Amino acid sequence: MTQQGVRWSADQVLALAPDAASRKAGSRLGAAGPWSGTGSCEEGTVWGLCKGSGSKPYQTIVDIADPAGPAYKCSCPSRKFPCKHALGLLLLWAGEEDSVPAARQPPDWAEQWIAGRRRRAEDKRSADGGSSPAAADPEAARRRAEKRAERITAGATELEQRLSDLLRGGLATAEQAGYGLWEETAARMVDAQAPGLAGRVRELGAIPGSGPGWPVRLLEECALLHLLDQGWLHRDRLPAGLAATVRSRVGLPAPADGPPVRDRWLVLAQYDTADAKLTTRRIWLHGADSGRTALLLSYGAAGRAPELALPVGLALEAELSAYPGAGRHRATLGDRFAAPVPLSIRPPGVPTAQAVARYGEALRDDPWLESVPVTLDRVVPVPDGDSWQLADAEGESALPLAPAARSGPGLWRLVALSGGAPVTVFGECGHRGFTPLTAWPEKAGEAVPLC
Repeated sequence: MTQQGVRWSADQVLALAPDAASRKAGSRLGAAGPWSGTGSCEEGTVWGLCKGSGSKPYQTIVDIADPAGPAYKCSCPSRKFPCKHALGLLLLWAGEEDSVPAARQPPDWAEQWIAGRRRRAEDKRSADGGSSPAAADPEAARRRAEKRAERITAGATELEQRLSDLLRGGLATAEQAGYGLWEETAARMVDAQAPGLAGRVRELGAIPGSGPGWPVRLLEECALLHLLDQGWLHRDRLPAGLAATVRSRVGLPAPADGPPVRDRWLVLAQYDTADAKLTTRRIWLHGADSGRTALLLSYGAAGRAPELALPVGLALEAELSAYPGAGRHRATLGDRFAAPVPLSIRPPGVPTAQAVARYGEALRDDPWLESVPVTLDRVVPVPDGDSWQLADAEGESALPLAPAARSGPGLWRLVALSGGAPVTVFGECGHRGFTPLTAWPEKAGEAVPLC
């Protein structure tokens, strides 16, 4: 058990899996058959021996009570964290209590690892309490910032000229030019130290020839890119919040300088997106006391899961500090005061019409915003021709599902959970529709991840 005496659910354990293959392999090891010498202690550590293909069983141990998040150790050769053995052990622990009995003292091999972790944590606290490193030269930092701003301005000016040339020649020429032209333009923006502009240019390059209506989509995205260029070139005339948003969208880093907010943060959703270079993990949180919604971002190399993992339905007592930018939810995770534990609360929901209104209001502060986090209250998933929508149980409004949400397994989990009855759904509401991420049944019940 955790220090609070609560075991996780199977869904919360599987949310830690770095990929689908690990989730499947870990599920097969969630039975008592291959395990021996299992145990857990009140401090929040679980251990066991898993029979493998060799003569010696794998020694697996998981520290659940660490406020920094679960930590894993296994003698298997896997480079994934957690490996399938750690997932299987946690699934066994989350199931029948007799499968992983409570023990007063862990075995020697587990005790050594636990003691080492506690010692390193204490050393880190001692080091953090010592002298702080010398502050960076503020004058040198100012000069570097000015030089980078000049490069970005030159890049934005060049990009404006290229957009003008595209529109002057006609959008049909974009399909004939191929992707190479866009990649070359994106490389120029990278040279200008404007990664945000470079990313948007690459997205433009994927639109020509992408299906019916692509010229309209290309024109819309060109308009948004033009707006961002103009925002940067005239940032001194913008309100402070919008100017901070423009700097962030262009790609300038900014510290999370908001005041720390301590709360019990309920994990609403966690999902990964990946490209050729990076895996990005998005974790949505809801403050049980403050009522705030916050977004944590964590990154990993391509093909590897990010380190931060927070299962849906758990809550952690921690401090969060917001990043600058109007209408944005991103925050950084600060001090954590206890291990994550289940929390039986739900964020307050709104009707579908109010969800759309929230997105419209957010666009005034950030015109480049793809979506906003929203919890829909008492909605029913219903088919709409070849698609699906979430309809208010009491009313005439409905929200269409985003295209990406119509083909995933999460849709069928949502339909099965509802069974025609109203449900509460958390997700992202944007110009493409609504993407459901987590749902709760009408009556009491655990959160069901949909992504």
